Amino acid sequence: MDGGLVFFLLVVAVAGGGFAGSLMRQRMDESRTGSAEQLAQQIVSDAKKEASTLRKEAELQAKDTVFEAKSAWESEARDLRRELQSQEKRLNQREENLDRKDLALEERDRDLQKRERDLASQEGRARKMESDAAELLEQRRVTLEEAASLSSEEAKKQLIQGLESQARHDAAKKVKQIEDEAREQADKKAKEILSLAIQRYAGDYVAEKTVSVVALPSDEMKGRIIGREGRNIRAIEAAAGIDLIIDDTPEAVIISGFNPVRREIARIALEKLVADGRVHPARIEEVVSKAEEDVRQSIREAGEQATFDVGVHGIHPEIVRLIGQLKYRTSYGQNILKHSLEVAFLCGVMAAEIGINIKQAKRAGLLHDLGKAVDHEVEGSHAKIGADLARKYGESDEIVHAIAAHHEEEKPTTVLAVLVQAADALSGARPGARREMLEMYVKRLEDLERIGTSFEGVESCYAIQAGREIRVMVSSSKVTDEHAYVIARDIAHKIEDEMTYPGQIKVNVIRETRAVGYAK
Repeated sequence: MDGGLVFFLLVVAVAGGGFAGSLMRQRMDESRTGSAEQLAQQIVSDAKKEASTLRKEAELQAKDTVFEAKSAWESEARDLRRELQSQEKRLNQREENLDRKDLALEERDRDLQKRERDLASQEGRARKMESDAAELLEQRRVTLEEAASLSSEEAKKQLIQGLESQARHDAAKKVKQIEDEAREQADKKAKEILSLAIQRYAGDYVAEKTVSVVALPSDEMKGRIIGREGRNIRAIEAAAGIDLIIDDTPEAVIISGFNPVRREIARIALEKLVADGRVHPARIEEVVSKAEEDVRQSIREAGEQATFDVGVHGIHPEIVRLIGQLKYRTSYGQNILKHSLEVAFLCGVMAAEIGINIKQAKRAGLLHDLGKAVDHEVEGSHAKIGADLARKYGESDEIVHAIAAHHEEEKPTTVLAVLVQAADALSGARPGARREMLEMYVKRLEDLERIGTSFEGVESCYAIQAGREIRVMVSSSKVTDEHAYVIARDIAHKIEDEMTYPGQIKVNVIRETRAVGYAK
């Protein structure tokens, strides 16, 4: 009984527990279903809210975009309106300016037309006055010609001749007076200084070189110098820049060239080639290059020796090189380097006599022909070239002026310039300093006599003292004493304008009156 009851109770308990569990599961499922629905409703509600929020944000963003686009458009429209207004303002201003210019042009046109009318009126009056004046002058001319029994041309000619004769007479008297005064004061002292300078300096006599001659051991060497098809002689001429003349002269070739330095280089090179016996283009270039170096060294040494002999220091190395290059230049047969040394010594002697700076005088004398070192390469006279070079390389203004003025291309304004001028003339004019070809010498004498006889009143003219002086004989009946001075000056000017000559030429005009009587 107790066991069955227990079993029954157990069954009831199990059944009741299952039912209760079922009820509990049912309620839990219902609860879960309700929660899911609520959750779904909540999610839907949140989604709707978020969608509403996004829609509102999108609407706001769209409104902002539209507002910004509208603002940008309005700003651009305002800028465009301002630009259009500015352009319209400028156009209006230009139009106003054009209107004003148009008015000004119209006013100027009216003014010009008025001036043209005034000028036409004045021109008419001027023509009438000119016509009246011409008639009046003609009447007076006729009256004067009738009164003087001379035509107007004859009267004018007589008046001009009288004035010209009087002017020449007065000028000649003044010139003679000035020259006499200057001569009295300076002639004696100048002669003393020049004679002293000549006595104290002794220079070498030189010979002009226009070509260089190279001696050959035999005529067979000429063929080797020419080479096959002339290649050797062409190589020598190209390397040295000279012309090589091979003619019938026995055992000699002639080197001809405008540049004396290149001619010397060619001479040295050719002598070495002849002594060596190997003559071919490669050897020629090597020997010419070595000869160039030897000549450059010789030029430097000659320039340094010249500055040492004169006793001047602090000269730019380039000027020293140019001085040495003068060793290979000649003028009328006179070596330019020796001539420059002569001028330097003469300047020093004369500077000591008149009391100016001796060192400066020697320096100017040594450098006065500096331009001749490069005058075959640079345009211009050697005096101007030398002055430019001296200025370029730091010489003083006094030295530069003395160089530029030593041939009267600049008017000498210092005592130093006059001193260099005198020393240069003295060095070139002394006996034996220069020589020239016979034909040129004879032609120069003929030109001197031709110029002397080309003046009115000259009876005869003779060139004497190897062309250093001309004596002009004038008619005493046609030329007065005063006019003789004028003729001498005119002849000197004409010689300077038409001729080239070394040193200076003295023009001596002689006028004499001879009275002859016979005793019977």
